Amino acid sequence: MVTDKNGSVLVQERVGGRWQGVAFPGGHVESGESFTKSVVREVEEETGYTLENPSLCGIKQFPTDEGARYVILLYKADRFHGTLRSSDEGRVFWVRRDEIERYELAHNMEEMLPLFEDDGKNEFYYLKKTAN
Repeated sequence: MVTDKNGSVLVQERVGGRWQGVAFPGGHVESGESFTKSVVREVEEETGYTLENPSLCGIKQFPTDEGARYVILLYKADRFHGTLRSSDEGRVFWVRRDEIERYELAHNMEEMLPLFEDDGKNEFYYLKKTAN
């Protein structure tokens, strides 16, 4: 979650893939890369902004069909530099935080927002239902 001094958040209208809709920029960790460096790289690739000192604020996790656990680390930042530009991942733009729910959000995006904003919440976990 990238925020500015005007109460806005940077969002990406994702195209293609499983998580279509409005979400925060992000991606995968490359081999030999730290988590924080991957956040800086992914945001720069997708938005044109270079983050300064992003901070870990939460974890999203869920089981995969293979029985492994998929873990997503959530970061936030309010300091950045660069020129805003969209990428092949989707259009990026600023939206007032209090208006984000007006957009078609990516899966679980609304439920994850408290992890970025409430210091008392730091984990989003869900289980797949099993047939009994």
